[in-house]
Formats: sequence, C-alpha cells, structure tokens
Amino acid sequence: MKRRQFIRYAGAGLLASTGLGTVASQTAQAQSGSSVSIQWLGHTCFLFTGDGRRILVNPFRTIGCTAGYRTPNVAADLVMISSRLFDEGVTEGLPGNPRVLAEPGVYEYRGLQIQGIRMDHDRIGGRRFGQNVAWRWTQGGLTILHLGGAASPITVEQQILMGRPDVVLVPVGGGPKAYTPQEARQAIQSLNPRIVIPTHYRTQAADANACDIGSLDEFLALLPDSPVRRNGDSVSLRRADLPETGSKIEIFSYRF
Repeated sequence: MKRRQFIRYAGAGLLASTGLGTVASQTAQAQSGSSVSIQWLGHTCFLFTGDGRRILVNPFRTIGCTAGYRTPNVAADLVMISSRLFDEGVTEGLPGNPRVLAEPGVYEYRGLQIQGIRMDHDRIGGRRFGQNVAWRWTQGGLTILHLGGAASPITVEQQILMGRPDVVLVPVGGGPKAYTPQEARQAIQSLNPRIVIPTHYRTQAADANACDIGSLDEFLALLPDSPVRRNGDSVSLRRADLPETGSKIEIFSYRF
C-alpha cells in the first residue's frame, strides 16, 4: 500500500524536491521581500501567516502534556492535521469554515501546492497509533516541512518527497508517538534543513501525572554546534534569514 501511495504522488514530490515546481514563485517572493510569520500555539500546533493565507497545523485538545495550554481556536483559511486521536487533530470550535486536510496526498489550495506524506505514528508500523501525515508546502518564499508526530525513521521514498526543506518542524520529546531527541537528530541529518523548529516537548503546560514526554534540553545538547535563537511565541522569517551553511535552531516561548 505504501509503495502504491508513493508511486501515485512521487512525481509531484520530485518536482517540488528539485525546485522545478516552485522556482518561479520563490524567485518572485524573494525579490518582493516576502516573509512568513510563524506563531507557536503549543505542542505541535503552529499558525503560519503569509502570502495572504493563514495555515493552522495540528490544533489539539488540552489534556495531558497540553493541559496548561489554551485551546488553539484561532482563525485560519486552511487547517492541516497530522493525526486524529483523542487529543490530536481537534477541529471543533475553530472559527469560520476553514478547509481541512488530514490524509496523505497532493492538494492545491488557492494556487498553493501542498503535499501530505504518510509516516508511522509509532515505532511498530502504525499498529498502535496509526498514521502520521508530514506536511510540505511553500509560503513566504520558504519551503516548510512539518513532521507532525513522526515516530519512525525517514525512508528513502519519504526523503525524496520531502526534499531539503528550508524550515523543518520536528518532534523531539519522545514518548510512544514521536521522535526521541536522538531520533530527531537523525531525521535532521537526513533532511539537512536550514532552520529547525523543535516541537512536542515537555513544558510547564504538562499535567505532571499524565505526560510521558521529555524537555527540550536533551535535544539541544545533541546539537551543540547549531546556533540557537530564542524568540517570543512568534517569529517572521524570509529567505534572507536562512543560514548560508548548516542549520540554526529557532526556539519559541509560549505566553502562559
């Protein structure tokens, strides 16, 4: 089944990976000084604003590791869901009538090409928590890859579809549904992104009796040579902010 899925949309992935499908739009955006604003809403949930679009990824229910966050019921034009479990992929209460994407495949939304790439949401072939969808798109002149709750190593086929992202959002806190810090580092080494945004780690929002993920510190200790910038809950990025070599890490602070 995975092989058939790969064949069905590998052409679009290869086009995006080589840049042939987006080079013209990225050049125009770079020349115009286009940017994307990224706001952290807790856990793996982020709001991306740029090019006249608001894209919300992974709204959640406040329970367990997310108990102390506010429910991310923010306005968006498009919502991408990596997985649907009791506490994940919760779209009830979102204002307006956003389009919702929750399955792997290639989509087009208002001239924007989006690719959902199937991964496993656990380390046993998805038999416990099912599938996770990694989302890849270009906004504000930057190619963004949100790995959601990836827990399995990136395969050669998945890497072809993902290409080299400018910005990757990667889970780092471990637990049964997402990368450990060591697994996150391996994924980063495979993708070679320019900017890394860690997600899915323990903060003061966690219910001490119902949260099985670790803090951010262990992940950062594994990448001592990567420069780290600490922000508020949001940051605006443009192509000029990308490092010429290597990767830099962007850390967000939640406004409790």
